[in-house]
Amino acid sequence: MNNSNHFQPSNAYWAETHEVVNQPPALEDYNAFTQDRALQESVQAHDAAWGLEDLHRFGSITGSAAVIEWGFQANDNKPVLHTHNRHGVRADEVKFHPAYHQLMKLAVEEGLHASHWLNQQAGSHVVRAAKYYLLSQVEAGHGCPITMTSAAIPALKNQPDLFELWAPKIMAAEYDSRNLPHTEKSGLTIGMAMTEKQGGSDVRTNSTRAYSVDDNRQGSGQAYELVGHKYFVSAPMCDAFLVLAQTSSGVSCFLVPRWRPDGSKNPIQIQKLKNKMGNVSNASSETELRGALGWMVGGEGRGVAAILDMVAMTRFDCMIGSSAGMRQAVAQITHHCSQRSAFGKLLTDQPLMQNVLADLIIESEAALAITMRIARALDRSDSDEHEKLLVRMGTAVGKYWICKRTPGHAYEAMECIGGMGVMEDGMMPRLYREAPINAIWEGSGNVQCLDMIRAMIKTPASLSAFLLEVNKARGVNPLLDSAIDDLSGQFAHPETLEYRARTVVEKMALTFQAATLIQYGDAAIADAFCLSRLSNNSGWVYGTLPEGIDCAAIIQRATPHL
Repeated sequence: MNNSNHFQPSNAYWAETHEVVNQPPALEDYNAFTQDRALQESVQAHDAAWGLEDLHRFGSITGSAAVIEWGFQANDNKPVLHTHNRHGVRADEVKFHPAYHQLMKLAVEEGLHASHWLNQQAGSHVVRAAKYYLLSQVEAGHGCPITMTSAAIPALKNQPDLFELWAPKIMAAEYDSRNLPHTEKSGLTIGMAMTEKQGGSDVRTNSTRAYSVDDNRQGSGQAYELVGHKYFVSAPMCDAFLVLAQTSSGVSCFLVPRWRPDGSKNPIQIQKLKNKMGNVSNASSETELRGALGWMVGGEGRGVAAILDMVAMTRFDCMIGSSAGMRQAVAQITHHCSQRSAFGKLLTDQPLMQNVLADLIIESEAALAITMRIARALDRSDSDEHEKLLVRMGTAVGKYWICKRTPGHAYEAMECIGGMGVMEDGMMPRLYREAPINAIWEGSGNVQCLDMIRAMIKTPASLSAFLLEVNKARGVNPLLDSAIDDLSGQFAHPETLEYRARTVVEKMALTFQAATLIQYGDAAIADAFCLSRLSNNSGWVYGTLPEGIDCAAIIQRATPHL
């Protein structure tokens, strides 16, 4: 038989088609703290050197392949709502992937929800912020209930009897995800429910009503039943929520648990889960209150003031979270570009790419700088009036600017990686989808600008404190000196301030970042920031740094090494 016309494969045909080269390995199994010089320097600059050993340990955890994988799994498996159990009984239970619970457990055991309240030594907020920054780089969604639990503490202090009853379990370093009454658990998480369909940020238009259980016992600390709807309830499996509702005296604040004292289910009914573009590991819901039992926190009609104590802290965590997103983007792209070649050279050796990378790094370090400065101010706010006022003004400014800058930063970082930067099996698309969330949640950009004006009018000393803070860096860089002079003149015409508010807050943010970098940051980063952000020598997009900046040194400083 003649086989000459039959294909006869040789071993060569069964070999691999090519060798995989020029593809950087995944950024994992590294120490996310020790490989972040800006974070290390910031911790030491703000009274928190005592926490370095613990942060070194935690950096190894957050940079590990196992914990990074939890972040992927939690986002690949969205929460699922079960309104009723298999017997047809109302359950209102949201079930999460085990990876989400692992992240929650890690965050609680590390004290991200309470360590800064339990440990009152200098630098406590700074160390906690650094830990939050590290874990947010792994996964952002689980941070929402951690943030709200942390922020509930100052709000509950408005009602000492409730604080004494609830605070020990809220601040316990134990995570218990079971769907049980709070009396049967040793650790609790707290959420909040403010906004409604018709009002959004305008919570004074809320239609949810609160009715006293006993007409002879009304006001602070007393029991009420709430009837109404909430359009955004984040982390609906929290053990209790701070809720705004109307009484005869106006908007009041209530602590509403998921279970009643007798062990029966409180009628907090989840209607649906929000289908969000980002933050998908965390559930957000539309919820009906059908006579839900709760206790008034603070004075009747003083609900907005009470809840703002909580919102101030959640806004600060938005600063941390968005700064963390920038850092993770920088870590990914510098790692990639330091090992990826094109046209005969490493990407990090190519001048145009150096310009882009250095610009993104400068943005990231500037965001971290003012975030950690506010953390330092929080540590001192009980004893130092300047620091307290700086928190008030600086949080509004920082939350506005950092969160506004993050989406563009994430996009540009994706482009540094190229086609693989948009693939869902990598981290970059998640960073991109996550980037707009903090800019909208806890008060959109306009709300932050209006809050700055409100603070300036209600507490004029807060603006004075802010200007004093940036003036501390005067005399080092002439570009900053000119920016401070220009900023002071922005408040000369209050009748047009609201219209100009975004312009003014942007100028405030840039001078704050420059002044903070000069006082507490790396000198080369500070100079590059002033040259690129406070002069007219750069363009509108990243990668337009002016000449005279040592981009290679900036890149080397920021690049993590496995």
